[in-house]
Amino acid sequence: MARTQHVFTLLVEVGRAPGDGLPKDANGAALLCYASGVDEAEAVRETVAVLKQAEMSPLDVTGYGTLEDRLADGDEIDPEERELMDRALSENAVIVAQATPFFDED
Repeated sequence: MARTQHVFTLLVEVGRAPGDGLPKDANGAALLCYASGVDEAEAVRETVAVLKQAEMSPLDVTGYGTLEDRLADGDEIDPEERELMDRALSENAVIVAQATPFFDED
């Protein structure tokens, strides 16, 4: 029996690691990801594994639920975001939609 896949919105904080591709003066980043999984735990595991393969150093993951969860919470989802979610689902993939580097305030 096939289990239904869903797409989860995840915010992943990453630290520095050699070869991570972040700007050299950044001390980490926040990555907005869309990841498919039968549940949020699976989506988190897959996302962490993919980021480690990409030589990144995941530190913390915050889950914001599925599209349905976010709509029920009153979030507005623009067409580009829905397109990325659909792609994550159809490709059974982790999509990094946005990366925001962190810099020291000094």
